[in-house]
Amino acid sequence: MAMAYAMDLSPPTFFLSPTSSSSSSPLRRLSSLPISTLHRHSNRKLQILCQATAGTQPQSQSSNLSDANSKLSARSGQDRLLKVPISKVRNFSIIAHIDHGKSTLADKLLQVTGTVQNRDMKEQFLDNMDLERERGITIKLQAARMRYVYEDTPYCLNLIDTPGHVDFSYEVSRSLAACEGALLVVDASQGVEAQTLANVYLALENNLEIIPVVNKIDLPGAEPEQVLREIEEVIGLDCSKAILCSAKEGIGITEILNAIVERIPPPPETADKPFRALIFDSYYDPYRGVIVYFRVIDGKVKKGDRILFMASGKDYFADEIGVLSPNQIQVDELYAGEVGYISASIRSVADARVGDTITNFSRKAESSLPGYEEATPMVFCGLFPVDADQFPDLRDALEKLQLNDAALKFEPETSSAMGFGFRCGFLGLLHMEIVQERLEREYNLNLITTAPSVVYKVHTVNGDTTMCSNPSLLPQPGLRKSVEEPYVKIELLTPKDYIGALMELAQDRRGEFKEMKYIAENRASLLYELPLAEMVGDFFDQLKSRTKGYASMEYSVIGYRESDLIKLDILINAELVEPLSTIVHRDKAYSVGRALTQKLKELIPRQMFKVPIQACIGSKVIASEALSAIRKDVLAKCYGGDISRKKKLLKKQAAGKKRMKAIGRVDVPQEAFMAVLKLEKEVL
Repeated sequence: MAMAYAMDLSPPTFFLSPTSSSSSSPLRRLSSLPISTLHRHSNRKLQILCQATAGTQPQSQSSNLSDANSKLSARSGQDRLLKVPISKVRNFSIIAHIDHGKSTLADKLLQVTGTVQNRDMKEQFLDNMDLERERGITIKLQAARMRYVYEDTPYCLNLIDTPGHVDFSYEVSRSLAACEGALLVVDASQGVEAQTLANVYLALENNLEIIPVVNKIDLPGAEPEQVLREIEEVIGLDCSKAILCSAKEGIGITEILNAIVERIPPPPETADKPFRALIFDSYYDPYRGVIVYFRVIDGKVKKGDRILFMASGKDYFADEIGVLSPNQIQVDELYAGEVGYISASIRSVADARVGDTITNFSRKAESSLPGYEEATPMVFCGLFPVDADQFPDLRDALEKLQLNDAALKFEPETSSAMGFGFRCGFLGLLHMEIVQERLEREYNLNLITTAPSVVYKVHTVNGDTTMCSNPSLLPQPGLRKSVEEPYVKIELLTPKDYIGALMELAQDRRGEFKEMKYIAENRASLLYELPLAEMVGDFFDQLKSRTKGYASMEYSVIGYRESDLIKLDILINAELVEPLSTIVHRDKAYSVGRALTQKLKELIPRQMFKVPIQACIGSKVIASEALSAIRKDVLAKCYGGDISRKKKLLKKQAAGKKRMKAIGRVDVPQEAFMAVLKLEKEVL
């Protein structure tokens, strides 16, 4: 392409300026060059001096231009470190529903601005884990500093990525708090989804400037005009300046970059105030300790400064500070408005939690930044190794994962059926699945997972209140005054054809109907309040199957409510099997007990004596099944003779079976436990 440009230069000598507007000018032909090449330069104006003489060969001109381009490419890494005034800094995020093209758009922004070279580019560049690429979601957020030249002026654009699931809504809120603007990306073929709405509300709470972007306009089923109407009607944003783009095809990317510069406000100039910075992410490096990602809100920080984490009260020396572009590049100083990382030999992620405020130890800030919360696990389950010898490996693996994930909680647990394991707390179901899969993949563990449960608040007759995450810890019925369970507010977005199916699903899960409204001609929003315990089973799977995959959901915890909850015990041969105990609502106890006893009857091997399998509430049996005994034919040797001989043998057999039942013990195989635990997830 550079060669074609050189051959078109007919005038003997001329000078090109970027302000040229003629449609036939060589600058127009220059625009066909890769955009990344045009932006990879410093704050000086792009000037190309081309001389064509009679004796000059086109090949030499082409090589000269190629050399110039390679030099500009080589300088791109240094250019991103060049300081710009705070008025030229833009901090923004991308918010979208899962699979609406957020990661693809981030890739294209990095490529167009020359932040990542074409030879280094790969899909979902900011998603580092294989799990993220396979599922198409962002689990661990990233940040990237880009340099973009707009109207001959260099700008510093800081992209702060956000996770893409409701389980990580707190991390999303902290990322948005570090920005001044956000790109709202909506799929042109799918329209506004539940997660889109939730993240937009978070962005509006943080007073961000929102730029609507309709992505995937190249798809055959794209309806951008209808999607724009949805955004205006549902969210209330003005879409007169919305941008239509296709991140995959590179359509509209320059318009998005221009809109970021024009419409997102710069950070306030607070460099003279005491240093304060907001932590929006952190991870553990085995060689350098915890690496903290932060946005400087006030003041400045230098390499070697003694810093203080205000929530944890820990202080460290900043051994290394730098920017993320997207790889880590060291700098000597960061000032208000900039985004970067800090390494200070921090041993635990708990010392530098997401949402905490960093300040200078010698010149402390008067107050910390608002919005900090402790990560509270909402879903609990037991993790047990299939091979008991792997218990130490499981403990080491959980400790290593906790270094990276402060929200993960665990404590040792012993089960009569599955041996030694851990009771683990997670932010939600997706968080639980991710941790389990990482343990199996990265640490080569084979695990059994018990049915997920939530944290119940139990009020006892003596006035105490205890938090119970395990059915075995529930006080006896005589000691309980009341039991409260967490409730969530859930919003379901669905095509109108599936409204009835979703209302039936929510009613079956003890949902309380609140509101229904049409957000478009053929799409409706259903608002319910229902117990979190009813959601941690197969609620999402049922939602997708009943709507053929078209519905989406978004939920948030709204507090605890008193419910008629009881502990359902499973007795096998009159012995309590603690791992199969569950906490259920009284109205559902019979159906759950019946399903569990029937499944256990199929899975437990028959014994030499009759084995009763019972589901009980306290001492009351509500469902029962029985395994018939394996009967040995003791009369086989009797081919005739007196009947008294046969009666004697049968009486002797009955006495033996009675004695065997009194002292016999039924061993429930591990396969039965695994199948029943899977069943629990479906019926609860």
